[in-house]
Amino acid sequence: MSGWHAGWPGGRRTRWPRFSLRRPILGFGPVLWILGAALLALSASADALEVAPSTSADLQVGDCAMFREGGGGLIFKTPTYWLKGSVARISNERKLAGRCPAIGKPPSAYTHDDWVRIAPSLPCVDNDVDIREVAVRRIGVTVEDWETPWSILHGTAGWLFRGQFLDNPLSKGKLLDMDAAWLERCESR
Repeated sequence: MSGWHAGWPGGRRTRWPRFSLRRPILGFGPVLWILGAALLALSASADALEVAPSTSADLQVGDCAMFREGGGGLIFKTPTYWLKGSVARISNERKLAGRCPAIGKPPSAYTHDDWVRIAPSLPCVDNDVDIREVAVRRIGVTVEDWETPWSILHGTAGWLFRGQFLDNPLSKGKLLDMDAAWLERCESR
């Protein structure tokens, strides 16, 4: 009597279909789970890609400059935090690219304090044989506006965190000294 149902009004006997709506969903469940995991992995791996700003080399005094952090991912984007200001001064320096500080964890796991420790040593190298003097372009940025996370739950605690750029509290009109490679051109308001 398997597959037969006699409980219809009027006592009609009908045959249930051999498929169920639940069966295809359960059959595709592992496939959907694998596809979802792959998309999340692609999204997370895109965060690790560092994209150098294409226009930081041609910034001039008075231009709008922006430091951005976050915004990685292909499908699920991480929040983007930023610091915007105008270029107040530009200088070219020579700096010894020494060894990077040993943090003991991957960059994706760095805390705000780790970035505060690493930033002054940039540019840096991993091997002693690569230590050399390099040309660095420094830009003084007058802070105009910013958006920073206030909790680790809001995003990664990177260079911008709790109203600070590294260990410098942000305020309008404050002059920050930055490497030109960290900045990109932006539109003035």
